[in-house]
Amino acid sequence: MSTKQITALIIGGSSGLGLATAHKLASKGFNLCIVYRDRKSNTEKNENAFELMRANGVTVQAFNKDALKEEVIEEILSQFHKKSISVVVHSVAKGSLKPMISETEVLSKADLDITIHAMGTSWWQWVRACIKQDVFAERVSNMAFTSEGNQKIWEGYGAVSAAKATLEALMKQMAVELAPLGIRSNCIQAGITQTASFAMIPGSEQLATMAKKRNPFKRLTVPKDVANAVYMLTLPESSWINGNVIKVDGGESLR
Repeated sequence: MSTKQITALIIGGSSGLGLATAHKLASKGFNLCIVYRDRKSNTEKNENAFELMRANGVTVQAFNKDALKEEVIEEILSQFHKKSISVVVHSVAKGSLKPMISETEVLSKADLDITIHAMGTSWWQWVRACIKQDVFAERVSNMAFTSEGNQKIWEGYGAVSAAKATLEALMKQMAVELAPLGIRSNCIQAGITQTASFAMIPGSEQLATMAKKRNPFKRLTVPKDVANAVYMLTLPESSWINGNVIKVDGGESLR
């Protein structure tokens, strides 16, 4: 991989917010390492997207592997030069959308464990591994995506809400404990965005309709809005932003 200290590690970058972020950072000259999990039938689609990123003259390394496995993390990070990663974006969308009470399936402890790890604690798993393998640059912008569902009650969102709350708690702790290492950590709270993962939430269409009505700009958030915010947090001018949940929703959450 490139020895330039402008490599961005995107965990979950083949769709939605992660994919939009990858395109944005590639357009700004970042080399990319994208870790994602997708079916083989989507290989051509994914490769076409990665080629578009490479057209910006950057290096794109893509790994269709399980980002939650320790051995996978170690294998991928072993391919990096020392001090080569300056940006981390956690965008994993994997979890249970089962209700707590139902006549059929209900949320189990196993569902909670899987969801909280995939969408919460796996962020720290990757950051810890990067520190251990000494692949972080002298200054690092470390980010993860949260949502308004961590504070509001959405149908079937209990496990994901718990994961997002965990994510934000870890962010605050990392912001303080990792600052001496030159790592600043923040969460980005996107407004309602119609991604593939959002469409899986029960009643997602109704949520989207309500969000558009209460948004001051009368439109939904789009992945590009969020990608732009990620890029802003990679700039030197953002070096004093640390330990925050940054809302990128056009003011939607105010109502």
